[in-house]
Amino acid sequence: MIRQLDLFIFHCWQTFVLGVVQGFTEFFPISSTAHLKIIPLLLGWDDPGLSISASLQLGSVIAIILYFKNDLRVITSSLLSSCRYRFPSKDDNSRLAIYIILASIPICIVGLIIKIFWQNYSDSFLRSIYSIAIVSIIMALLLLFSEIYGRKDKAIKDLNINNIIVIGISQAFALIPGVSRSGITLTSALYAGLNRSSAARLSFLVGIPAITIAGLAELFSLIKFLTFSELFPLVVGIVSSFFSSLLAIDLLLKFLKSNNTFIFVIYRIFIGFYLLLFL
Repeated sequence: MIRQLDLFIFHCWQTFVLGVVQGFTEFFPISSTAHLKIIPLLLGWDDPGLSISASLQLGSVIAIILYFKNDLRVITSSLLSSCRYRFPSKDDNSRLAIYIILASIPICIVGLIIKIFWQNYSDSFLRSIYSIAIVSIIMALLLLFSEIYGRKDKAIKDLNINNIIVIGISQAFALIPGVSRSGITLTSALYAGLNRSSAARLSFLVGIPAITIAGLAELFSLIKFLTFSELFPLVVGIVSSFFSSLLAIDLLLKFLKSNNTFIFVIYRIFIGFYLLLFL
């Protein structure tokens, strides 16, 4: 009985830590999927697996919806009004709603294809430490390129449909661990000319549909197999993910108002070479 209690407490602590990791790394451009594989390895824990990792994203989804609730209310209202009166091209908020939907299509399609046709994806080479290390370094260089050469003089309303298509396609690459969904969308948005604050805000908003769908799909696939002693620790992780996500969103938006993304570039290069050399 004592052994079972100790194991239950450990699982709660484990998912709490993983939830905190998920919350910060989901919105910082450093890849949550990669860190949810790396941190357990460094701590001597088992790999939580793709399903647990995706389920923890629900805390991040709730956080981002709550943080941007006023924006989302205006965007949704504008879209519904535009559909009713048929003038979406004349309204910035309804256009943004359409952009969010369009940018979510590629990652949803690719994710569904992987789910159906690549059953052992969670054990594939793409989720290996070596792959994560190489991808992390490549993404750092791409972010550096966008930071240096992006004009950073546009607001979200200045984007066109071609920019959104590129951002949507790039977001699909986030299914590869180490890419970072927020990182690749931030990189694409900066390259499209958005200023840093607008790029971060867009990155958060376009991620809502994809993160929500992935998190709910994995949670529903898991929940029917979990006992209470297994489900409760997962809830603990989702709650810790929620609070750490709220903090991460606020910190990143404030940071990018007056700072560049070089610190994330350096961190990703460091992580990549550390993994290659020591793990």
